[in-house]
Amino acid sequence: MGIEDELSGNGVKVYKTMKDLGMIAEEKMGTAERITQSAKLPKNMVLNALQELQTKSFARRKVREKAAGYYLTK
Repeated sequence: MGIEDELSGNGVKVYKTMKDLGMIAEEKMGTAERITQSAKLPKNMVLNALQELQTKSFARRKVREKAAGYYLTK
C-alpha cells in the first residue's frame, strides 16, 4: 500500500515536493512558503495538504519564531 492510497492528490504532490527538497528531518525542515513555490499550487491548497499529512502522521509541524517549519516523518 503506497502513499497514493492514503492521501489526496494534493497531499501526494506536497509529500513528493517535500521529499525532493530534502525536508526529511527536523534539522532540514522548510516553510509552507517554500513548499508552495516548489509545488506550484495555491497556498491554501498546500496548507490543507500539510494539515492532511500531519493528521495521517506523514509530516510534523514545529512552531518557530517567524514561520512554522514542516518535515516528513515517514
